[in-house]
Amino acid sequence: MHPPAVISARGARRWHGGHPWVFRSDVVQPPDSPPGAVAVRDQQGRSLGWALWSPASEISLRLLDRDPDALIGEGWWHARIAHAIARREPLAAHANAYRLVHGEGDGLPSLVADRFDRWVVVQLLSAGLEAFRDEITESIRSLTGAEGVLARNDASVRAREGLARLVEPLWGDVPQEIEVREHGVRYLAAPHTGQKTGAFLDQRENRVLAGSIAKGSALDVFSYHGSFALHLARNAADVTAVDSSAEALERASENVALNGFKNVSLVQADAFEFLREREKAGARYGTIVLDPPAFAKNKASLEGAMRGYRDVNLHAMRLLETGGLLFTASCSYHVSKALFLEMLQEAAAAAGRRMILRRITTQPLDHPEVITIPETGYLKGALLEAAD
Repeated sequence: MHPPAVISARGARRWHGGHPWVFRSDVVQPPDSPPGAVAVRDQQGRSLGWALWSPASEISLRLLDRDPDALIGEGWWHARIAHAIARREPLAAHANAYRLVHGEGDGLPSLVADRFDRWVVVQLLSAGLEAFRDEITESIRSLTGAEGVLARNDASVRAREGLARLVEPLWGDVPQEIEVREHGVRYLAAPHTGQKTGAFLDQRENRVLAGSIAKGSALDVFSYHGSFALHLARNAADVTAVDSSAEALERASENVALNGFKNVSLVQADAFEFLREREKAGARYGTIVLDPPAFAKNKASLEGAMRGYRDVNLHAMRLLETGGLLFTASCSYHVSKALFLEMLQEAAAAAGRRMILRRITTQPLDHPEVITIPETGYLKGALLEAAD
C-alpha cells in the first residue's frame, strides 16, 4: 500500500468545512503513487479519509470518503452512483433526459453523467477519476440498462489534469442524434457534438416555467437550438427565436418542425443589436426570455460581463408591454446571486420600468448545489413583471 498524502492544517480545515478540494499548495507530502484513490492524513497523523489524487492538477486531492476504512473499488462506486441516480427518480415521469451525476454535488467529484433516453453521456474530468473509468462505466451501464455509454472527454479542464481531450464510446453505441421528450415538448440532442454533453439539461424546469406563463408575442434571445422557444410556443401567440449561429438555428428549425409548431420564427442576428433595433422600432412583447452564454468565463472578465448582462436586460425590459413578463438567467459561476440581482436592479432603474420580482430560480433536482461547495452552483434566474 502506498504511503498516504499529508495535507496542511489549512487543507484539513477546508475539508472539515465541507469543501472536497485540497490544492497543491496544501499538500505537504504528496503520495508516491499514480493517479487514483489515496489515503489522506493531516500533519498530526490523523486519518482524514480517501481522496482522488491528480498529480498534475492544481486541485491535487478531491475528497471521496471520510471513512478511513472505506474500500474505493467497484462496490464503492456502484453504491455512490446508485444513490445519485435514485435521487432523480421523480424526473422520469416528465422527461427522458436529465443529469444522473453532478460531480461534487453528488459526492462524486469530477464525474458528470447525463441520461438521454436509452443512452448515457459521461465526463471524467480529473486524472484521479480516470483511474476508475472501467468501474464507473460498468456501474452506470448496470444501474441504467443503457444501450450505450459515451465519454465526452473533450472539456478543456482535462488538459490541466494532463489528460487527452477526446470523444469516445465506453460501452455499446450512442447515436449522433437522440430525441428528447421534456414535459410534452420534443427536441433533438447531439451527444457527440452538441454543447456540454449534447443539450442544456440544467434549464429544463425554467423552460417549463417560461412556457407556463407565456402570453402574447414572445421573444427567445440567445435561443441556441430553440428549447425555450418550443415551450413558449405552446401558449404564446407567436415566438421569435434569435441566435447569432446559423448552425444552431438550423437545428432549432428541425426542433420546431418536430413539434409541428407554426407560430415560431427564427432570426439570425447579434442579440444586442437585435434588441436595440426592436426598441428603436417601438416593438413590444408580452414575454421575453434571456438565456445568454456565460459572459464571465473567469474573474478577470467579470466587470465586462456585468456590463453585458446589464445592457441586454435593460433593452429587454424596455421591450416589455405593460404586464409583460421577462425570464432572465445567468450561467456564469463568477456572477453570484447577489451580483445577479444587483445587475437587474440597475437595469430596471436605467430602463425606467417598475419591475416586480415574481420568482428567483436556482438549479433543478438533478443539478444539486451544495451550499458549502460554491462551485457546484452556477445557474440563477429571475422572473420579472413590468408593472407599468
